[in-house]
Amino acid sequence: MRRAVVVLCALLLLAAPAKALSPQDLTPQDLTPQDLTPGEPGVVARVLDGDTVDLDDGRRVRLLAIQAPEMNYGRGTPEPFAEAATAALVELAEGRRVTPHFDRARHDRHGRLLAHLVRADGLWLEAELIDRGLARVYTFADNRALGPALLRREAAARQARRGLWADSRHAIRAATAVARLLGEVGTFQLVEGTVRDAARVRDHIYLNFGPDWRTDFTVRVDEPAWPLFQQAFRGLGVDLLALEGRTVRARGWLRNRNGPMLVLDHPERLEVVE
Repeated sequence: MRRAVVVLCALLLLAAPAKALSPQDLTPQDLTPQDLTPGEPGVVARVLDGDTVDLDDGRRVRLLAIQAPEMNYGRGTPEPFAEAATAALVELAEGRRVTPHFDRARHDRHGRLLAHLVRADGLWLEAELIDRGLARVYTFADNRALGPALLRREAAARQARRGLWADSRHAIRAATAVARLLGEVGTFQLVEGTVRDAARVRDHIYLNFGPDWRTDFTVRVDEPAWPLFQQAFRGLGVDLLALEGRTVRARGWLRNRNGPMLVLDHPERLEVVE
C-alpha cells in the first residue's frame, strides 16, 4: 500500500492557533535580497503581468519565489486578482531603476532572468506583492534562500485577509475535497489536511490524507529531495516518519496520480501546522 510522509519545512504560521515547528527556530534571522549576489541594475520598461517585467536593456525578469495570479494572455480570462497584481507592479516598478539579486539558478527554461528585484530606494518588489496579498510564495529547490522570509510575510497577509486571501477562489484547499482538487489539476494550489498515514515506499515518501491511496489526495517526496528536508529539520528533534495525525499544508502544481497529488522537491513547499 502506498503510504506517505514528508520530511518537511514548517514555518511559524501567524494564523495558526499554536506555534509550528520551524527551521527558523534555529536560525531566526531571515535573509534579504542583499544577502544574495547582485546583478547589473536596469530600468523597468514594461510590466507584462504580476510577476514578469522587461528591463530597458532587453532583459526579461521573472520575479523570484512568488506566483502572481495568471493573466492567461491568449488562453482565456485572467485569474482573480491577476489584473490587480499587474496594476500593482506597474505602480511599483514601471520606470523605476531596479537591481536584480540572484539565488542559485539565474535563468529559467524560457531564457528569462530569475531574480529578486530591489528598487533604488530599497523596496523589495516580491515582498511588497506578498505583503499586499497579490501573490503567493513559489520557491524552487535551486532558488529558495528567501523562501522563509516570504512565507512569514505571506502568513501575515493571509491572517489579515489582504488581497487574494479575502477571495474564496484563492482559499487554501482542503485535502479531503478530492473532487475539487481533481477539477484543479494543472493549477498551483495550497492544500491543507491531516495526515492519515505516512511511510517510505522504495525511493518515495508519501503522505496520505484519506483511507484510499488510489483515489485520495497524496503528497510525495522523492529520494533526491530527502536530504534537503532532513537538513531543514536538523536539530529540531523531529521524527520525520511520525506525521500521522499532524496537520500539514503543502503547495505546488496539482497532478493526477491515483487521485490528486503534490510532488514536493524542497522543504519550503510544506508547512506543519500545529
